Amino acid sequence: MFDFYKNDSIDAVSAKFEAQKIAFAPLSFQAARALRNMGILDEISNARKKGITISELSQKLNISHYGVSVLVEMGLGMGALKIHKDSDEEDLRLTLGKIGFFLMKDEMTQVNMDFSEDICYRGAENLEESIRTGKPAGLPHLGPWKTVYEGLSELTEQQKKSWFGFDHFYSDLAFPEALPIVFETLAERKSPHLFDIGGNTAKWAIACCKYNANVNVSIIDLPGQTAVAEKNAADAGFANRIDTIACNVLDDTTKFPIGADAIWMSQFLDCFSLKQVTKILTKIHSAATSETDIYVLEPLWDKQRFEAGAYSLQATSLYFTCIANGNSKMYRYAELKRAIETAGFELKEAHHNVGPNSYSLLRFRKK
Repeated sequence: MFDFYKNDSIDAVSAKFEAQKIAFAPLSFQAARALRNMGILDEISNARKKGITISELSQKLNISHYGVSVLVEMGLGMGALKIHKDSDEEDLRLTLGKIGFFLMKDEMTQVNMDFSEDICYRGAENLEESIRTGKPAGLPHLGPWKTVYEGLSELTEQQKKSWFGFDHFYSDLAFPEALPIVFETLAERKSPHLFDIGGNTAKWAIACCKYNANVNVSIIDLPGQTAVAEKNAADAGFANRIDTIACNVLDDTTKFPIGADAIWMSQFLDCFSLKQVTKILTKIHSAATSETDIYVLEPLWDKQRFEAGAYSLQATSLYFTCIANGNSKMYRYAELKRAIETAGFELKEAHHNVGPNSYSLLRFRKK
């Protein structure tokens, strides 16, 4: 756990400044997007150490001097831009700061900003209602569904791009390190059968088929998602090795099929409350044998290498609260482990810091 969460060593002046950043967060967020989307950051970056004036930016981008000035002044306030040492007080000359570089070039920042804008921004104003009711009160801004997962196939193309971009950016980068771990335990099986619960667009299933020539994968997910998974599997040439089972895992009548050598859940259990996690794992317990390996790949916020990763996950919890379903979150290691063990499983292995985004890969078996 980071010492940051234990020690309150910030001085009063800095603390007050941080509080103002929070108070004006919606405006600074939109200013950062405008600086990026309108090409201002690009032009300032291209000017390098020489810098560029507000007047020059206005002319190059065909944006009013006023418009450029209010954006770059906010950019200075958030540390994204810096004033050149030879700047004229009448017409500021600007250079790119480190924060501006990450706003413009860092993939994690780009993915998070687009997801926040296209999926979360409008519904975030309903966060307090969501906390009080336990329902995703901000979801109607996207569509008339009980959870966001029911409507993924009905989102606009831009919303789909941002949602799936966010979802895949984090988990997919862990796959290269996760695959050898999973298939090491399956090495003795001639034709291993893996169940991918919450398989989404079949990225993990396809990765498995590419990694191991003998594996067969069954994707278990909602009907809208299995249709997409089937198409992607066929397009990848694995229609004969990847099949789908459409169902709602929370439905009381849903039972998981038996016969899996391993069961995989990647960034799936964070879509449910802890009680629901135990409910799902209880169903899996009934379908598993003592030799079935249960793999859970999750980003746990208290197992991150850096504060930026933990902060992103803490913010993502609020997306679950007000947009996705109203009752799930990004979990801490101990609470997720306990919810799974309550269903009758025992932790056998825990691999932390898997992939560049510090995922945790947990392996369970029936007690």
